[in-house]
Amino acid sequence: MEHHTAGDPITGLKWTRKTTPKVSQELRRAGLDVSPKTVARLLKELKFSLRVNHKKLAGNSNPHRNQQFEYISRMRQRGEREGWPVISIDTKKKEQVGRFRNAGTTWEREPVAVLDHDFKKDARGTAIPWGLYETTANRGHVFIGTSHDTPAFAVTALARWWTRTGQRRYPQADRLLVLADGGGSNGPRHRAWKHQLQTRFCNRFGRKITVCHYPPGTSKWNPIEHRLFSEISKNWAGQPLESYETIQNFIRTTKTKTGLAVTATMLNGNYPTGVKTSDAQMAEVHLRHHRVLPMWNYTLAPAPASRAKT
Repeated sequence: MEHHTAGDPITGLKWTRKTTPKVSQELRRAGLDVSPKTVARLLKELKFSLRVNHKKLAGNSNPHRNQQFEYISRMRQRGEREGWPVISIDTKKKEQVGRFRNAGTTWEREPVAVLDHDFKKDARGTAIPWGLYETTANRGHVFIGTSHDTPAFAVTALARWWTRTGQRRYPQADRLLVLADGGGSNGPRHRAWKHQLQTRFCNRFGRKITVCHYPPGTSKWNPIEHRLFSEISKNWAGQPLESYETIQNFIRTTKTKTGLAVTATMLNGNYPTGVKTSDAQMAEVHLRHHRVLPMWNYTLAPAPASRAKT
């Protein structure tokens, strides 16, 4: 058992990789006739327990990580002081729609029956939840796509939020502060992301957008992850996501003691992947990189003609 045992130095709790039947077999080889049930009882008395992997170890840290965290903190303080909408955005894990197993537990008289496999061919579709979290208002908004997670999809969702909610809540704001991950459809290297922001948001609404990206491998620090997405996951834990309506209902009913309220909207439409952004299109982007870590921090401004209209 020695080479198959680990433990917690704080609590004294131990765990083993061997199953109780295997431990029972090892004991029989040693001349001790002990049943698997007895092994389980003895292991508990010795403070062993069943364990799963725990994601606690961070990958290689980016040398500019702390500098970027500090800059994001200063930008958030400035945004709150000047009345900008400070919004955190990201795409939650894609979900297969159907009677599939969903991780977690729920109080039921009988176990919820689900399919014994997770084949994509049996799914009614794929749900792509793109989320936006208003950090000062404690409000979440999730737009559920059915096509692909692309920059066009992300900016369409952002624009939908602004027309329905943002411009009423922040009528005096001349810019938005967007906190985004370092990858995905709204990653800093995406030319299409910047072009879509320019043409579908800045020019359309006459507002500036300042984007600050979290360094690679630090997405868990993005407020939307622990303020919104984690709460949604808790709300639908152990429940099969059988339909798009079911998914919307679980998202809309997500609440916290701090007053979180969430909206859920279907965003149907085809958002093809592989769309290239030409140099000519990038020339239309009015982008200014910040002096601090310019690869992660930049501001887009409306085209002059768009500013004249507002």
